[in-house]
Amino acid sequence: MKQFKNLLFVLPVMVICSCGQNAKKEQRVAADTVQYVKGTFGYDLDFLRKRGRVIVLKSGDGKAQVLVSYKYQGKVFTSTANGNEGRSFGWVNYKAFEAKPDEHMSAYGGEDRLWLGPEGGKFSLFFKPGTKMEFANWHTPFAVDNESWNLVSQNDNEIAMNKTTEMVNYANTVLAIKLERKVKILQSTDIDKMLGITAGDKVSSVAFSTSNTLINNGNKAWDKITGAPCLWNLDMFSPSEKTVIVVPYNENTTGKVATTDYFGQIPPDRVKYGKGILLFKADGKSRGKLGVPPNRAKTMAGSYDPEHKVLTITLYDVDGKGTYLNQEWRTDKPPFIGDAVNAYNDGPLATGGQMGPFYEIESVSPAAFLKPGERLIHNHSVFHFTGDEAQLNSIALKTLGISLNDIQAAFK
Repeated sequence: MKQFKNLLFVLPVMVICSCGQNAKKEQRVAADTVQYVKGTFGYDLDFLRKRGRVIVLKSGDGKAQVLVSYKYQGKVFTSTANGNEGRSFGWVNYKAFEAKPDEHMSAYGGEDRLWLGPEGGKFSLFFKPGTKMEFANWHTPFAVDNESWNLVSQNDNEIAMNKTTEMVNYANTVLAIKLERKVKILQSTDIDKMLGITAGDKVSSVAFSTSNTLINNGNKAWDKITGAPCLWNLDMFSPSEKTVIVVPYNENTTGKVATTDYFGQIPPDRVKYGKGILLFKADGKSRGKLGVPPNRAKTMAGSYDPEHKVLTITLYDVDGKGTYLNQEWRTDKPPFIGDAVNAYNDGPLATGGQMGPFYEIESVSPAAFLKPGERLIHNHSVFHFTGDEAQLNSIALKTLGISLNDIQAAFK
């Protein structure tokens, strides 16, 4: 009888446990079968999970999320301020994952990817020694293009990765390189402190910081004879018809404000500057790139998309007296006079094709004149705010020094 009573007690417990397990299983299945709309973070997360290991960093409340992949060269692919159903802020090139590997560039996208420079010039890493600097001969170094990186450590808020490689520059110098990269999601208190703002209760935000390290892993020094590489952060975002890039610059110095002819002269109706603010139309319809030299560059740039009410801020290191590399596709210019900050708007090529559309905000480090074992660190952070325009306007004024109305009026 005692055994029978015990059995009667055990059976309901087993049923309850079984029901609980089934309920959890059903919840997991339901979560896995949710169909997210294209343009949301959930859509991009599902897409990228099917194509390789990805890691999601989350804020305390879980709404702000950052998607990173060490398989895809330590890229921050995208982020959201409002969970899986929130807008996906990074540009992801879906078709690149299905296509055959491209000999020039594996254009997977990503709202923050790490490259190495210089792209062009006497010490280029993208052209083999002696070749003509034209697209047919342009090849992105494998370590920052399509090779997997190593996962060093991870937790809910941060991931650390590294990569060891060798490259030959245009001067035929073999560069033994080790790269280290940390990506950290920022909490709301970090965001306010770093930007000197109070975001407001009607604004959602997400932000992350990257710490990027370049180490001379060989036994020879990098100098002005051998050539030296640099670190290069590129942020790729989806454009809209009225998106505008904002690049504040120093007025109290001499020399040109910006290089505006990287890929041909940018038409005057697409770029304007004055009173310490450069504005560049970023609609993804006209290919053009500009750069700001280190003596003019400030440590912050951004963009505003009025269609989706998204204000983006980038914050990065600038050495006003540093030696920056010329990245232009030519060898007849001084190789150690280059820009510290760049912006790019994608558009149709002469052939009619187009990679994007997308636009970019970029920062680079000075040339890494390093002895064996020495390292150079470049920090680059990205902030997104979306919501009430009055509160977004307050953030824009405090950070970029310009109102949303003035940004939007620039190209009317």
